[in-house]
Amino acid sequence: MISLSPSRTLKALMTCALVTFGAVAHAQAVFRVSAIPDESPSELARKAAPLMKYLEARLGMKVEYTPVTDYAASVEALVNKKIDLAWFGGFTFVQAHVRSGGKVLPLVQREEDEKFRSVFITSDPTINALADLKGKDVSFGSQSSTSGHLMPRSFLLQAGLNPDKDFKRVAYSGAHDATIAAVASGKVQAGALNISVWDKFVADKKVEPGKVRVFFTTPTYYDYNWTVHADMPAALREKLTQALLALSRDTAEGKEILELQRATRFVPTKVDNYKGIEAAARSAGLL
Repeated sequence: MISLSPSRTLKALMTCALVTFGAVAHAQAVFRVSAIPDESPSELARKAAPLMKYLEARLGMKVEYTPVTDYAASVEALVNKKIDLAWFGGFTFVQAHVRSGGKVLPLVQREEDEKFRSVFITSDPTINALADLKGKDVSFGSQSSTSGHLMPRSFLLQAGLNPDKDFKRVAYSGAHDATIAAVASGKVQAGALNISVWDKFVADKKVEPGKVRVFFTTPTYYDYNWTVHADMPAALREKLTQALLALSRDTAEGKEILELQRATRFVPTKVDNYKGIEAAARSAGLL
């Protein structure tokens, strides 16, 4: 048995503590990012890759994209600080804000999110207005989707239509691209989704305009944002905000990232921008 002097014992303990602290610090140096699964996992990973690389350089730490299984999981992950940054829709932000007791903060949104829209699409020639959806099979996206469910439902209610009573069947596809597929295949006669995903599908010729068409576009509302937990150190929060605001289409890197994010640029946002979403959710009985 080896005996150490008190001074050597103290030195050994201090060394051990420093090693342990270093390991913890290293573990905490991973910045985790996630997003609501409003598109296929492969598409979300493709969109995230260049942004993760950019943030890694700007923040000076390892940045990892962490996919989640559903919308609720993204809310819980940020509320419980399992991730550091989340891409939320307006409704998921409101859910996280309520669930956390006001302990999450939206940092930036795309310029497009200040006046976002949803579209209703169909392959049925007899459907030309919202009233024509009576007695039809209609698909939304995820139940927690702002642009794929909450706001389309809100505008339907304003038009005097209750999906649960007036439609033959209400389906939930889980994602915007899946809603397009459901309408195109004839599984449902109509569907509601995010306008930017629809425009992307049309531009990429992934949908036949003659077969599937838009018959109603909603009024505008605030939507997506990048959100953090309020406990994030202020210095890191500011550094992150400035990194996102600095993205510009004038650079090759910025152009690639912004195009993948379907954004002209990112602009500052605030909690009050989403009061309308919260009111719509409460009015529809979804919050």
